[in-house]
Amino acid sequence: MHNYLFFMDWIWYSLFVFLWVVGLIGCFVPILPGPPIAFVGILLLQLCEKPLFSTWALIVWAVFIVFITFLDYWFPIYGTKVFGGSKWGANGALIGMIVGMFVGPIGIFVGAFIGAYIGELLNGNNNSKSLNAALGSFLGFLAGTLAKAITVGLLLIYFFIGLIF
Repeated sequence: MHNYLFFMDWIWYSLFVFLWVVGLIGCFVPILPGPPIAFVGILLLQLCEKPLFSTWALIVWAVFIVFITFLDYWFPIYGTKVFGGSKWGANGALIGMIVGMFVGPIGIFVGAFIGAYIGELLNGNNNSKSLNAALGSFLGFLAGTLAKAITVGLLLIYFFIGLIF
């Protein structure tokens, strides 16, 4: 029986690693929700012979994952505003991200930039101000990507901490 449970634990570890890699890829490919996928891997580890994490720790992680996922959509909008964009640019960035999800892997990235740019042009801003707002959207997108990658990296560290302790 012990050999069977040891074998099953390695299946759960392997599934975690697979989901973690997919989650890491999802940090850079907008169609895949990277941190939530990696978190599912952490949840699967609870099926091991000896669960690695407490319920409270998993709840805290779940809240954090939801927060990071929200920030990922908020950063481009915020970046647009910080770089002088208006509500038109922020709304354009949001619409561009949504449309971009259906275009392809880099669709959200390009969509937020183009959406903010078009939104600012429609608001009556000149080309320079519109490009500046679009740059803010781009930098916001990069900030969201970095936040997701750091989160997924922390999940891997948390996995190793759970294995050791």
